Amino acid sequence: MAVDKDKLQEEASIVRFCKIILGWDYFRLLKLSKKNNKDEATSALKEVKDSYKDVDDYLATFEPLLFEEVKAQIVQRKDEEEVADWKLRLVMECNEADGFYLPAITYEAEEEESISQNDLLLLSKEDFKEGSKKLPTTYAFALVEHRQKNQLRLRMYLAGEFTQVNPDVEKSSARLARMQALITSTANAVDKRLFSIKVCSLSTISREYIALRSVGSLPFKDLILKAAERDPGSEDQAWKISGSLKDYFMENLNKSQQEAIHAGLSRKPFVLIQGPPGTGKTQTILGLLSAILHATPARVHSKGVLLELNLGPELPIEEKYKHWGRASPWLMNANPRDIIMPIDGDDGFFPTSGNEMKPEVVNSRRKYRLRVLVCAPSNSALDEIVLRLLKTGVRDENVRAYTPKVVRIGLKPHHSVEAVSLDYLVNQKRELAGDKPKQSSTAKDIDSLRAAILDEAVIVCSTLSFSGSALLSKLSSGFDVVIIDEAAQAVEPATLLPLSSGCKQVFLIGDPVQLPATVISPVAEKFGYATSLFKRFQRAGYPVKMLKTQYRMHPEIRSFPSKEFYDEALEDGSDVEDQTTREWHKYRCFGPFCFFDIHEGKESQPSGSGSWVNTDEIEFVLALYNKLITMHPELKSSSQFAIISPYRHQVKLLQERFQETFGVESKRVVDIGTIDGFQGREKDVVIFSCVRASKDRGIGFVSDFRRMNVGITRAKSSVLVVGSASTLKRDEHWNNLVESAEERGCLFKVGKPYTSFLNDEYLESMKVINMDAQMMEDMDDLDNDNVAAYNMAGDADQAPVEDNDYGDGDVGGYDDD
Repeated sequence: MAVDKDKLQEEASIVRFCKIILGWDYFRLLKLSKKNNKDEATSALKEVKDSYKDVDDYLATFEPLLFEEVKAQIVQRKDEEEVADWKLRLVMECNEADGFYLPAITYEAEEEESISQNDLLLLSKEDFKEGSKKLPTTYAFALVEHRQKNQLRLRMYLAGEFTQVNPDVEKSSARLARMQALITSTANAVDKRLFSIKVCSLSTISREYIALRSVGSLPFKDLILKAAERDPGSEDQAWKISGSLKDYFMENLNKSQQEAIHAGLSRKPFVLIQGPPGTGKTQTILGLLSAILHATPARVHSKGVLLELNLGPELPIEEKYKHWGRASPWLMNANPRDIIMPIDGDDGFFPTSGNEMKPEVVNSRRKYRLRVLVCAPSNSALDEIVLRLLKTGVRDENVRAYTPKVVRIGLKPHHSVEAVSLDYLVNQKRELAGDKPKQSSTAKDIDSLRAAILDEAVIVCSTLSFSGSALLSKLSSGFDVVIIDEAAQAVEPATLLPLSSGCKQVFLIGDPVQLPATVISPVAEKFGYATSLFKRFQRAGYPVKMLKTQYRMHPEIRSFPSKEFYDEALEDGSDVEDQTTREWHKYRCFGPFCFFDIHEGKESQPSGSGSWVNTDEIEFVLALYNKLITMHPELKSSSQFAIISPYRHQVKLLQERFQETFGVESKRVVDIGTIDGFQGREKDVVIFSCVRASKDRGIGFVSDFRRMNVGITRAKSSVLVVGSASTLKRDEHWNNLVESAEERGCLFKVGKPYTSFLNDEYLESMKVINMDAQMMEDMDDLDNDNVAAYNMAGDADQAPVEDNDYGDGDVGGYDDD
C-alpha cells in the first residue's frame, strides 16, 4: 500500500508540474527576462528560512522558487546556445488523458541523439524566424514523454495558462485554444503541420520537484523542516567497530577525521561533516564506508563478547505466564507438531544424515550488512570517489583492504571508472549469456538485468539527479545509508532526491564556504534558493563536525583562509611545510602567497557577453608565467601550473594568448580555467586573475567570498593573485586579503612595462636575505618529480577528470543527466 501511495503522490506531482509549466507563454517569458520585471517576479516569493513550522510552510517557500529556476533555464538556453532551426513535424494522432493532450508527431532518425524524454519543445503553427518582429499566433510548450519508432509522444496542457504557482488560478488563452484545435483536427496532413524547436531539458528539475513535493512522506520530515535534533541519541543506540579497525583509524586518520567517523557511528539520522580545502574529505568518506559497513550494534557484540542489554522493568510471574501463553500456546499444552507423529521415522520431521541440525555459521559482523548510496552533484565529483574506492578500497573489521561490490549509475562515467558503470556491467552480463546486442533484448529484460546488478551491489554511486530516476525507485531493496559529497554545492530539492530510498542515516559532506549550488535565476538566488540543506542546517545551529588538519597548502597560503573563513581552526599536517616549500620561494615575489597590484589596469565588457576582461592583467600574467618557467622549466606543465579567473571571457582570452605563444602545446604547458571549474582540484602554482578594475564600479560576483576562498586555496606551493587593490578593497573580504598581504610584506605594486618589472636586477632585490642557508640547500636538492607525486592521506580532493561537468564561470550549468 505504501508503494502505491508513493506512486500516486509522484503522479500527482508530475501532473501539477506539467500543468503549471506547459501553459506558460514562451515569448512572454523572454520579454519579462529582458525587462527584468522584478515586481511581478517577486510578488509571490518568500525567502528561504532556517526552519519551517509544517510542510505547507516549506512548500510555500520552495515551490515558487523552483519554478523561477525553471523559467530561467528556459530563457538561458535561448540566450546562450545557437538558435536551433525549426523542424517541420506532422501530427499523426492525438489522445487525451487526465486533462492533457498527448499528440504523436514525426521526427527524423538523425534526431535520435538530440531529443530525449523530458525535453521541453516549443511547437508553433508558423515557421518563426529569429529576429522577426511578428511573433507566431499559435504556439505552445510540449514535453517529450517517450520515443517510439519514428514518432515522438508528447504531453501538452492547453486548457489555460497559470500566471502564479497555483493550479486554481488559470487564465484562458486564445493561442492555446488555437493549438488545441490544430492538433485535434481531423483535417488533411497539410493542415496538421507543426514546427518545433528544443528549448531545454527538464529531466533534473522535474525530479527535484517530485522530491520536493514528497517531503511530507520522508522518514526525516520533522528533522528537515525544523533543522534541529529531536533526540541526540545515546551510547546504547551507537554502533561499534572492531578494536583492530579502531586502532587502524587512530594510526592513519587525524583527530578531526576520527571524530567525524565517531559521529557517524552514533546513528544520528543526519551527520554533517565540513571539509575545508585539503583536509582529506575523500579519505574521510572511505573511512566512513569502512566503519559503517563493518559496524555492529553496541548492545550485541564487542570483540565477540555479548554485552548486557538494557531491559525494561521485570514483570510479575503471573504476567509472564500470560505473555508466554499468548505467544507460545504449546508451552502450556501439547505442541501441535508433537501430535503428528512420524509413521516410518523419515517423513521430514527428523534428519537422517546427522548434519542438517547443525546451526548455520554466521559471522555477526557480516550479518548486519548495510547498503550504501553515495551521491554527488556532478559526474566529476562522483567519479573521484569511485576512483578512490577502486584504487584503495575499504577496510574490513580485520583491517584487510578489499573493494566491495560497487556500481556507478548515470551518464558520462570517466574512462577510469567505466569498469563499474552499470551499462558496462549489463553489456558484460549479456555477452556472458550469449545475448549479443544484435539480438536486442527487450527493454524489460535489460531493466531486470540492471535491477539484479544493483541489488547485488553493496555501494551504489550516483549523481544526485540520477538518484531520482525510475531505475533506483524500482529496486526491491532500498539503501540503509546515504552519503552526499559536495552537499553544500546542491540546492535543497536536489539533496532530497536520494532520501526517498528508505534510508536510516544521511551524511552531508561539504563546505558551505566554498562554491555554492549553481542557480541560474537571479530572482531565485536573491531569495536564497542556492542555500544548500547543509548550509540551512548549519545556520539553524545543527552540530557540524569540521575536518581541521590540512595537507595541501604551504602554511603561508593556509594562513588567510583559515583566519577569514574558518575562525582560525585550520592547522597544518606535520610535514606539509617541508613538502610544499620550493626553490623559487627564495624570491619574495614568487613566495607562497603574493598579491600583485596592477594599479593601471582597466576592466572592459565585451559587447553583449555579460562577462568581463582585463587585457592589462593578461599581459602581466603572461610575463609572470614566462619568467617562472624560464627559471624553473619543471613548471612548464599543465599538471603543475594553473591560471584561473572568475570570468569565462578572461579565461577565453588567456587561452587564445597562450595558444599564440605556445601553439598546439599550450594546453600541455598550463591549465587555464574558471574558478568554478577548479573546485576540488589543485596545482603546485596558481595565478589568480581577478579582472575587476575601475574607479567607481563594484566587483560583481568576484565579491562572493566562497569563490575567493576556492581561488586562493587551489595552490600547494604558490598562489599569485593579480588584481587592482584599490578596486578590490571596496569589498570587506578582499580588503582583508590586501591588508594581510601588506602586513606580511607580500604585496607588490606593478607598473608598465611588465617585462622590465621582472628583470634580473629586480629579482635580485627580491631575494630573501635571511633565509636559512641549510633550508636553501635543501630546497635546491628537492626532487620535483617526488614533489609532484606527493599524495598524503589527506591530499584527496583532486578530481580525476576534466572540469567539464561544472559551470562555465559566470552562470554555470546543470549536470542534467
